[in-house]
Amino acid sequence: MNDDDVIICRCEEITKGEIRQAIRAGATTVKAIKKFTRAGMGLCQGRTCRRLISQILAQETGQPLAVVLPATYRPPTRPLTLSDLKGGTP
Repeated sequence: MNDDDVIICRCEEITKGEIRQAIRAGATTVKAIKKFTRAGMGLCQGRTCRRLISQILAQETGQPLAVVLPATYRPPTRPLTLSDLKGGTP
């Protein structure tokens, strides 16, 4: 298996090669990579892949990992009823 074929974002099935391609196309931040590829936009909202994406970005751009800013993410949510919010029964 080629290194570029390794899946980095399992939710969106984004490969390392696709992330590298986005960086070469001008994505210089994790947020930009997310926009180019949808990596980190799946069900887990990047909890499993954002560290790998940051590492690839640092590696490809020659930046230290500490300098790479993490993307914002939204924790998974579920619908609530108004009675859940007020803490009582309907």
